[in-house]
Amino acid sequence: MTETRHPVALVTGAARRIGAVIARTLHAAGYDLALHCRHSRSELDELIAELEARRAGSTLALQADLADARQLPGLIDATLAHFGRLDALVNNASLFRATPLGGITPEQWDELFTVNARAPLLLAQAAAPHLRERQGCIVNITDIYAERPLAQHAVYAMSKAALRMATLMLAQELGPEVRVNAVAPGNVLASENAIKAETLEDVVRGTALHRRGTPGDVADAVLWLVRDAHYVTGQTIRVDGGRILGV
Repeated sequence: MTETRHPVALVTGAARRIGAVIARTLHAAGYDLALHCRHSRSELDELIAELEARRAGSTLALQADLADARQLPGLIDATLAHFGRLDALVNNASLFRATPLGGITPEQWDELFTVNARAPLLLAQAAAPHLRERQGCIVNITDIYAERPLAQHAVYAMSKAALRMATLMLAQELGPEVRVNAVAPGNVLASENAIKAETLEDVVRGTALHRRGTPGDVADAVLWLVRDAHYVTGQTIRVDGGRILGV
């Protein structure tokens, strides 16, 4: 296929929630998008229909289980085959699951670390030669709880800490051609898990701005890192309203 004239971003976990807002934000800024999902194909199809109505031929749907390492290079290959280029990788897909101490299992460890740390690293590795060609970038979505404990979520927090370190390592390894940064949200969405991490009241009371953020706040930070932050690499941008401060 002839190379598209638009910059191209691959966004994992793009069908819903923060991933979908990142996709809409990048698309509005002129990016063509390869959008990945695991199970949420109907939501992804709806998002793609919405974006295609705005600019035809601007999206590609990709479905894969990021826990299967054999499927990861295919996401990069399919993006290149369709668009002819890759300018940005946004590692957004994530698992958030409570693991109370005393009941942590090896299976929980493997599940959370495989999706939250291993998959982003292997995708970055597969994408790196192509991003180098475009002087491109990688943005990893981490969490403020990569830096501070979150009760009953030890394995999740540890997996995000691993991704934070991967961000630093990749920035060092892939410079000067490729910039690598992270965005660390802090409670911009209510938890969907049975064991709730924090209530809205906790967030308001413990956040300097006294309110919950929005997925748009995260997406704006991603866009800045992808498009505008030409001399920024190896950084984690906290989008948490000051939650990290422990007000």
